[in-house]
Amino acid sequence: MDHLVFLTGRLAEPALRRVLGDMAEGGALPFSWEVREIGVQVAALMTPTLIQRRVPRPLAATKLIVPGRCRGDLSELSAHYGLPVERGPEELKDLPQHFKLAARAVDLSRWRTRIFAEIVDAPQLTVEATLARAAALRAEGADVIDLGCLPGTAYPQLDDSVRALKDAGFQVSVDSLQPEELLRGGRAGADYLLSLPPSLLWIADEVPSTPVLIGREPADEEGLASSIEALQRRGRAFLADAILDPIPFGLTRSIVRYQRLRDRFPEAPILMGVGNLTELTEADTSGIHALLLGICAELDVAAILTTQVSAHARRAVREADVARRVMHVAQTLRTLPKGLGDALLTTHSKQPWPDTPDEIAATAVQVRDPNFRIQVSERGLHVYNRDGLRLAQDPYTLWPQLGLQGDAGHAFYMGVELARAQIAWQLGKRYVQDQPLRWGVAADTPDDVSGLTQDNAAACGPAQAVSAAAATGSPASTPSRPATSP
Repeated sequence: MDHLVFLTGRLAEPALRRVLGDMAEGGALPFSWEVREIGVQVAALMTPTLIQRRVPRPLAATKLIVPGRCRGDLSELSAHYGLPVERGPEELKDLPQHFKLAARAVDLSRWRTRIFAEIVDAPQLTVEATLARAAALRAEGADVIDLGCLPGTAYPQLDDSVRALKDAGFQVSVDSLQPEELLRGGRAGADYLLSLPPSLLWIADEVPSTPVLIGREPADEEGLASSIEALQRRGRAFLADAILDPIPFGLTRSIVRYQRLRDRFPEAPILMGVGNLTELTEADTSGIHALLLGICAELDVAAILTTQVSAHARRAVREADVARRVMHVAQTLRTLPKGLGDALLTTHSKQPWPDTPDEIAATAVQVRDPNFRIQVSERGLHVYNRDGLRLAQDPYTLWPQLGLQGDAGHAFYMGVELARAQIAWQLGKRYVQDQPLRWGVAADTPDDVSGLTQDNAAACGPAQAVSAAAATGSPASTPSRPATSP
């Protein structure tokens, strides 16, 4: 059996032992463990150099676990002790989930559904601008760049745009209602043409591009089936689109059409255009993409077409990319799409409050220094230092109790942190002091800004805030005076 050694600080040690003890009581752990408090108050301030000084060799363990906010190169520690070293989770309460996920590695590198990302105003863009837009979409997860033609708008640079994209290594589709534009796109080298109703099926004989087949109108299932059968007889590649209708104009019926299409043609490659739902529904698109890509996984849909026109859908490609990976794993493993990543949880956190008010109060009475710690529970914002614990749901209520009226730098720091904490409390999000709120796929977040936070805080003057790391041993902290290594 593996033996794990957990390193921690004085304030976090009781909580760490309690969590590990609860894990042991809840079921047989696949490892034995011990906790070593290495003589620091704030566990997150550990560094590889400090650990090497405080923890002698040899270490009787098969793995060393350091606090989640311990910075530095862990390979240095691994070489020093001759065993694997890894960071634990940011919050002690997440240890059970941490080891559960470690035991069940999830590979999100695979997917089945391709993403067509439409440039809806392509006729209005130069070739250079089209290439730049395509590069951005590819970086977000797009597999095929769809050039959307506009009714009544000339597109003289269509041919050059297709050729330039192909020369740059892109897969390209041309999306038009006009036969002339579809033919031009195909002759220029487009990989796909959207979309061919039965009346335009002849275009598939004129150019080698793979056509996306549709019926005469969305409900025309027989017309679509006839086109599919015609191309199957010719041995011709195609994609079939049953058309996803918006709410309340037939969404449910259209989903049923996709199911009937799959039942009738078990091997046919299907495309689903999701923009009618994501663009035309004023709701967060991450959840819509999760649902639609789940349907795509069940129906083995080969591709989706998405757009980023409305500002609220500006992360559509990123969301679809995450959703297709999560749903592919769920479908492949025959498991619920839970515990496979939290990037689609953009507004709320699954476990927003790692500590109860009573646990926070128990930690607060142990603090003997003037540095402020901030934690959030279901009751509100908890701010504490050696002078006591304050609890409120509004930073304006807390402000007079902090005594920072004469310290602009410290006041600014606390104002930023309390604003984050209030947003987290209102939405039910996880708050970690000195870290930006995590918005999943909805916003880009630096991997680690704790160093920048410390640099900024150090520039504010001698009195600085310390994070809740002192209580949990997890987040980074900012000492009230420049820290020196013990």
